[in-house]
Amino acid sequence: MSARPEQPRDPVDAIIGQWAAVRPDLDTRAMEVFGRIFRLSRTMGDRMEAAYAPYGIARGEFDVLATLRRTGEPYTLSPRQLSATLMLTTGGMTGRLDKLERAELLRRSPDPHDRRGLQVTLTGKGLRLIDEAVGAGLAAQTEALGALDDEQAGRLADLLRELLAGTAH
Repeated sequence: MSARPEQPRDPVDAIIGQWAAVRPDLDTRAMEVFGRIFRLSRTMGDRMEAAYAPYGIARGEFDVLATLRRTGEPYTLSPRQLSATLMLTTGGMTGRLDKLERAELLRRSPDPHDRRGLQVTLTGKGLRLIDEAVGAGLAAQTEALGALDDEQAGRLADLLRELLAGTAH
């Protein structure tokens, strides 16, 4: 499958063309789709890093703060819950929590329901920062999505949901 005549060619088209020249027997449709998804993910990852940089956080720290924010008041989870939600090892989570605690964006305290456990809570400073950072991140994503009209963006979201569901097993 190649770009429709009205669409500009992109680097994935060049790769597909090269494969067609040397292996015309291959169906490269999946390569076309996932090659673009991978490139889009890398591009948007860089844009998100740039959106969060003015707040002194990277995407990993953003994810921790955003996860706490999404839980609603009192913005508290255990480190284990955070690790499970973010699919991180406990060691990876500890490093993020240490950095965010030093910046006074969250605090760790004993869990009143489990003497051996801890709970992680957003501070007021962390709440203000994440509310600003999420707006900056959404602005970057919205700007990128501006390449599509509302109907196209909705169709793409639906197609990606179906594709994700189909690959989840």
